[in-house]
Amino acid sequence: MDINYSPLGFLISLFFIVTFLAPQVKSRAFYVFGDSLVDNGNNDYLVTTARADNYPYGIDYPTRRPTGRFSNGLNIPDIISEAIGMPSTLPYLSPQLTGENLLVGANFASAGIGILNDTGIQFVNIIRISKQFEYFQQYQQRVSALIGPEATQQLVNQALVLITLGGNDFVNNYYLIPFSARSRQFTLPDYVVYLISEYGKVLRKLYELGARRVLVTGTGAMGCAPAELAQHSRNGECYGALQTAAALFNPQLVNLIASVNAEIGQDVFVAANAYQMNMDYLTNPEQFGFVTSKVACCGQGPYNGIGLCTPISNLCPNRDL
Repeated sequence: MDINYSPLGFLISLFFIVTFLAPQVKSRAFYVFGDSLVDNGNNDYLVTTARADNYPYGIDYPTRRPTGRFSNGLNIPDIISEAIGMPSTLPYLSPQLTGENLLVGANFASAGIGILNDTGIQFVNIIRISKQFEYFQQYQQRVSALIGPEATQQLVNQALVLITLGGNDFVNNYYLIPFSARSRQFTLPDYVVYLISEYGKVLRKLYELGARRVLVTGTGAMGCAPAELAQHSRNGECYGALQTAAALFNPQLVNLIASVNAEIGQDVFVAANAYQMNMDYLTNPEQFGFVTSKVACCGQGPYNGIGLCTPISNLCPNRDL
């Protein structure tokens, strides 16, 4: 998803799913793959422009310091970790991820990536999904040296896995600039079919690497993000092109998951209808205790949707509203 996209509505959406899943996965390892919505700080260790290492990121985190999360405080993986009774997963690149910390799990996500390798090239150096999987294999070797191969396989097979991909393939690829390379290559419907085909390869690889309990999130309401409103909206209406993209992508992702599960012969992958839950928040923020869903809590320009959150950005005084 766009690194300018506020994950609040998406986080609320995932909360309901986690509330349902948590009793089944208490005190198990947790692995995270994906983009900025779930990056716990890997990009802090990279030379990249996709960073969240400056104030006021982290302003409401327990340490009150930036953590590399694209959030004022906790993010989706943190909430899931709390729900399953485990500490937050450390970024895989963190030097603290050693010894017993490895048994908690690991976060391999990297802001800016997508399903496709050419997504997010403007961010220079990010951990693409194929590299995240290489790190996951490396992680398993490290754990195996600690507890042995059989125990490692059991740890991985019983773990909860979250994967969040797709938004950047539209926001930071197909619609990044007018007449982008991918938009010249594909019509939108054909591009979605191509993305789904490539995502299928990703999910099958994840299964091959040992994942057996995987939560797969669709895209949220991409066209309603403050960054998109700032660029494309005159009256606060969502950007239609991205909303259409989400409407095409998400149902096909659900079908893909059903197909892959059928191939495997068990329900390994679970689809999360993040779009609808996201829209519930966007259309009725008051129900969730918020004043508005259109204006970002940190940023500049219309809807605070221009650029990243920086020390000189507009910052709302109460992030809980």
